[in-house]
Amino acid sequence: MGTILTVRELTRQIRAGLEARFPFVWVRGEVSNLSRPSSGHLYFSLKDSEALLHCVWFKTAQRDNESFDPLTGEVFPEGPRPSFARALQDGEQILCAGRITVYAPRGGYQLLVELAQPDGVGRLALAFEALKRKLAAQGYFAPERKRRLPPHPLNVAVITAPGGAALRDFLRIAEDRGYGARIRVYPVPVQGDAAAPAIAAALARVSAEGWAQVTVLIRGGGSLEDLWAFNEESVADAVFASAVPVLAGIGHEVDVSMADMTADVRAATPSHAAQLLWPLRSELMQRVDDLEIALHRAHARHFEAVALRLQALRQALRWLSPAGVLDRKYEAATQAYTGMRRAMIRLVERREGLLEQGGLRLRARAEAMLHAPERALEHCAASLRALDPHAPLDRGYALAYDGRGRLLRNAQDVRKGDDLRLRLRDGTVDASVTGIREEGS
Repeated sequence: MGTILTVRELTRQIRAGLEARFPFVWVRGEVSNLSRPSSGHLYFSLKDSEALLHCVWFKTAQRDNESFDPLTGEVFPEGPRPSFARALQDGEQILCAGRITVYAPRGGYQLLVELAQPDGVGRLALAFEALKRKLAAQGYFAPERKRRLPPHPLNVAVITAPGGAALRDFLRIAEDRGYGARIRVYPVPVQGDAAAPAIAAALARVSAEGWAQVTVLIRGGGSLEDLWAFNEESVADAVFASAVPVLAGIGHEVDVSMADMTADVRAATPSHAAQLLWPLRSELMQRVDDLEIALHRAHARHFEAVALRLQALRQALRWLSPAGVLDRKYEAATQAYTGMRRAMIRLVERREGLLEQGGLRLRARAEAMLHAPERALEHCAASLRALDPHAPLDRGYALAYDGRGRLLRNAQDVRKGDDLRLRLRDGTVDASVTGIREEGS
């Protein structure tokens, strides 16, 4: 089972489809059920023998006392005409233009009227729409076949009435624009039965001559009948077959003809056609000034780049030249000499330090070697002095010898009555043993 839509959702989708399919449509029919509420809006139906269409003509779309026809652009010579909406009556045959929409509260479709007029003029409009559909199917209006206008054209063919205001406006605007161009006028009638064949022939002639870079087809404003020559199929065929791009400016901005739609470019008016072909000369002069400034800047940037390049080449040349090689070798030799000299200085300093340290160590060793015998001699002397038997004499001791001169060491070595000789520090003393006392007795 598919998605279930609400009534509102379904109505919204139907309205979107109808509005996309019928954004603008012409409808002919008989007015019925006309209603004029106080709001000023008109509600009525258009009917024929088989169907009925509800219509709404809002007050904002109604035009009061206009001095020209909004559909054809025709200026009413007798002055402003009363509003067609106010004069509308049941039973009239009219032609309405507008868009189809859906009125959701009532669930019905209706026509929102934008233009309405009596059915008499509508016959040309129907013919216009029929030819438009035919030419569109043949690709006359396809954007991909449209050609661009040449920039600043110098040879321009203008097809128009020679004494008309359209040509005067075109030439007046062209006078102050572009670099200056050659304009060749191909005079043709622009209204009446003879106009369409003459216009088609002029277009073919311009293509055959091959002189022009662009063809300009222009005419002033008028009614739909006045402009009908530019809606003829023969003119559309000639525009389509033109060997050069065609710029069409037919009538006023609201006027749209088959020639306009078939042309490569459409201008809103004849004056606008000249504006599309050439820019203002003042703008060109300003552009020249801008280009001159840009040229000076580019010139400065170029010379700056050349100077930088020349400097780089000069440096490269110095690098590659024999003098440059010698300079680099001399510089390398100088650096090597300086490095060697510094290394020698560091070596000498290091060796001097080592030598000084060695001298100090040698001196210390020599001094140690020299002082060692002295200390040994002093030690020996001290030892000898310690062993000197006479040394105790200086401290008040005495040496005792027996009669045979032997040094007495023990009390048992003498007898009572033995003669002794006592050696003192400053002399000797003779003595005899009167008694013997052992240690501890």
